[in-house]
Amino acid sequence: MHDIPDVLTIALLTYSTKLRGSVVHTLELATALTELGHQVCVYALDKDGQGFEREIPSNVQLVPAQPPPQQLLPDQAIDALIRQRIQEFVDYFLANPGACDIYHAQDCIGANALVQLRQQGRVPNVVRTVHHVEDYPSIYLQQCQDKSIRDPDLCLCVSDRWHQALRDDYGIEAPRVINGVDLRRFSAIASGQENALKERYGVTGAPIFLTVGGIEPRKNSIRLLEAFAQVLILHPQAQLVIAGGATLFDYEPYRQEFFALANTLEQPHGPMIGKSVILPGVIPDEDLPALYRTADVFCFPSTKEGWGLVVLEAIASGLPVITADQPPFTEFLSPDCALLVNSASADAIAQAMLDSLSPAIAQKRVEASRRLLPQYAWAQSAALHVQHYRHLLKTKIPTLPQH
Repeated sequence: MHDIPDVLTIALLTYSTKLRGSVVHTLELATALTELGHQVCVYALDKDGQGFEREIPSNVQLVPAQPPPQQLLPDQAIDALIRQRIQEFVDYFLANPGACDIYHAQDCIGANALVQLRQQGRVPNVVRTVHHVEDYPSIYLQQCQDKSIRDPDLCLCVSDRWHQALRDDYGIEAPRVINGVDLRRFSAIASGQENALKERYGVTGAPIFLTVGGIEPRKNSIRLLEAFAQVLILHPQAQLVIAGGATLFDYEPYRQEFFALANTLEQPHGPMIGKSVILPGVIPDEDLPALYRTADVFCFPSTKEGWGLVVLEAIASGLPVITADQPPFTEFLSPDCALLVNSASADAIAQAMLDSLSPAIAQKRVEASRRLLPQYAWAQSAALHVQHYRHLLKTKIPTLPQH
């Protein structure tokens, strides 16, 4: 039996420096592991040389990511881009060899790169967190995803839904680790930024419905827009704020469908985009906590999520939440905690938006959901990760990286 050090050296890989779900998970996990006393380095593909907006206590290595291939058909372009991103990770580690106890990827790109490096004897193990499993139309992307799930030494997941999916579809027992929310960052207590933020983004109406994640199919943006159009009939001064949007994939056809629908819906109410529907794009990280506090209701009728970190952030910010009546949301939210809706029905979403404006209904959900927050701490998540890391190190025969 080989000795396992008390202080682990851990490499965490993430596909971007733009703060979306799995990227935020990476940074929060890195922070919590560092606060537990471990030595962590985050390796992130960096497209613009700007790095992360957020300062974290662990080390950070920015992996240069070049512009994607040009003059390719859309289907060919995304395949070529993923190949390029995997290779950029591989090339970086070959040029900058190190020796960590654990190599942990939060996505398909990092996991595929680590699998290649392990095959070359450059890293001793591969851990991958599966946040959710996509149905890719591309054969290449599907193969990449399958390889990133089947080939690691250890897969982790963040919800019972995906634990079951990995067991049923891949025959893999993936231990579940929890997500968390930083209550030092997200709260219902005003910071004084709120009014300036509302003025900057044109948030002048009432009530304000907020969603975070941009316009894309799994965020159910079109049905949310259809539902909001119904709300406008009774509340013509209402606004829907759709924040975010940085993603690896091009959802332009879906976005065009969204904007075309907005144009058809705007006749009775005047222009929707820019007046009733506010699209601030990617919000600076420092603005996000205050943005939640400018809203009256958080709407997140997503059709597929790994977990939904933004739901916890909204709850911590004191907002009533509308979300889909399906896993993973129903794993931690009961009808007392949130307005759970049929995400396939714009009418159901609209009714929940109207119901959420009742002070009694909203307050009941806010009070019940806030009682959940102590269960979702990043320190607890980090401690679970360390348990699984140590178990892997005990059971896997170490191989020395070749330099």
